[in-house]
Amino acid sequence: MGDRLEEYRRKRDAARTPEPVPQPAPARKRTSHRRPRFVIQQHHARSLHWDLRLEHDGVLASWAVPRGLPRDPGRNHLAVHTEDHPMEYLTFHGEIPAGEYGGGRMTIHDTGTYRAEKWRDDEVIVVLDGKRTKGRYVLFATGGRGRDWMVRRTDPAPAGWTPMPELIRPMHATSARRLPKDADAWGYELRWDGVRAIAYVSGGRLRLLDGTDGEIGGAYPWLRGMAEALAPTEAVLDGVLVRIDPAGRVHPPSKRDGQFLAADLLWLEGATSTDLPYAQRRELLDGLALAGRHWQTPPWFPGIGADALRTAREQGLPGVLAKRLDAPYEPGRRSRHWLSIDAS
Repeated sequence: MGDRLEEYRRKRDAARTPEPVPQPAPARKRTSHRRPRFVIQQHHARSLHWDLRLEHDGVLASWAVPRGLPRDPGRNHLAVHTEDHPMEYLTFHGEIPAGEYGGGRMTIHDTGTYRAEKWRDDEVIVVLDGKRTKGRYVLFATGGRGRDWMVRRTDPAPAGWTPMPELIRPMHATSARRLPKDADAWGYELRWDGVRAIAYVSGGRLRLLDGTDGEIGGAYPWLRGMAEALAPTEAVLDGVLVRIDPAGRVHPPSKRDGQFLAADLLWLEGATSTDLPYAQRRELLDGLALAGRHWQTPPWFPGIGADALRTAREQGLPGVLAKRLDAPYEPGRRSRHWLSIDAS
């Protein structure tokens, strides 16, 4: 067997990258009876992807997976077969300098051991047992060049897992003249006039639909970074697209600038949340800690509608939304569980 790391070394300069670049040495084969190891690295390179590396014959067989490993069966994800990596890469993380091969930040997403059920030049079947990733996966070649592969989960999804929904229509508020009398039973949000949008975030990618189910992601390219910032978290978010100028004035969003103000969480990491009470959905949403130049979660005001309405007036906003703390999300409905009250 030749030097399996020749291509790896050819693409890297040990004086310019913090990656391990071992000198040529005889191939190291696994001689102990322990299970072989794997690592999944999250790689913020030219485009976000995940690298799956499996210990095999003294090196790490490697695939770049742009959307990450599928978490439920029935989905094939692209997996690009890359050069073998040295065993030292099992623990590598850090910043590969810009301009170098694979330049960008690399973090360890998961590590563990695996059991190989099949290992051929065009098909690999493994059962992964990691801290975050468990399951049976098949990697299979799809083209003649050797680099074009796909990966598919072949065992059932984890207990309780539900696939991300293809479509959740937004819930709408009913107009009201005044704040509800039972103020303590409601949460209050500032009302922002903008473009209502549902954001589907999966595998570091964003699908953005407007209130009539139209695809609008291409109109707001500045929001794509939110999906990368959330990765590997997968979620469906309800929010509003606006543009807030330095003086705090609110304008319609543009292709060059804007903000996504997330107000609700409809699905998270395999679990539907539309049936949860609003207060619990807000807690989960706040836990995502959305905080970027173009995305954030505005504050909400449980039980203090008068303060929220006064804040809306002071900021020149059109009003507030009152949402019952115990109410579920009602997709596609105009509900009296949400009330829209004007600030004037």
